[in-house]
Amino acid sequence: MIDYDSCVDFLSRKIADIPNTLMILGSGFSKYASTMKIEIEIPYSEIPGFLLTTNESHPGNLLVGEIKENRVVVMQGRFHFYEGYDVKNIIFPIRVFRLMGVKNVILTNASGGISPDCTPGTLVLVKDHISSLVPNCLRGQNDERFGVRFPDSSDIYSKEARNEILRRCSALGIEIKEGVYIQTAGPSFETPAEIRAYGLLGADIVGMSTACEAIAASHAGMQVSCLSCVTNYASGISKTPLTVEEIDDTIRNIYPKLETVLTEMVDYFSLRSE
Repeated sequence: MIDYDSCVDFLSRKIADIPNTLMILGSGFSKYASTMKIEIEIPYSEIPGFLLTTNESHPGNLLVGEIKENRVVVMQGRFHFYEGYDVKNIIFPIRVFRLMGVKNVILTNASGGISPDCTPGTLVLVKDHISSLVPNCLRGQNDERFGVRFPDSSDIYSKEARNEILRRCSALGIEIKEGVYIQTAGPSFETPAEIRAYGLLGADIVGMSTACEAIAASHAGMQVSCLSCVTNYASGISKTPLTVEEIDDTIRNIYPKLETVLTEMVDYFSLRSE
């Protein structure tokens, strides 16, 4: 049985007033933490039950602070299935923060573009996902503290939130798309044949995270939103071999737009939680 309570007790002593919104910064997104007025910073290594990040672009810090007067708790880096971790441990922070009272989750990730309109530099609000390539994080005995045995999955990525974020982006003149994300196991990039198959299944973008976290958050009654940055063409579409360096290069080029969208997302969830 996973021990959530020890972590909740530890963090409750460190964070007297937990914000309503959790943001998980994925690959290439860690710079966004520099926009925060940080009140609390805790390395994952000090938090009971938290895993260690082995990806260099995931610093592994828990931050609490303000983004333009909106308080938020930020995970600067996530855990991945490809790191050898079980999905139950990957969703551990989601469940801990739900027990602490967090109501909203903003997920972020870097992705490969599959559909023709998801070119490098495109920002995508995830509207649905395909997670069949990794184990379901709810497998095993159900913990009734979080949700029902067989949860509905028809609106994991809140349509209400997507519509408001799209409206805000349109008002700011920022182009953003909606798309379907597929999570693969990794760490190898997908083969061209796999990408062709994923496209036939309806996937617009592909990555190695996120869907399991979204399932856990939705199961626990949290409102979920996900912003993905397409950092490269997927395998077979790209004319060159894929490298992780593309992720940082692409996000660096569009960072001002990405920062604006994330700040609008934080503001929306903060207002919604009042």
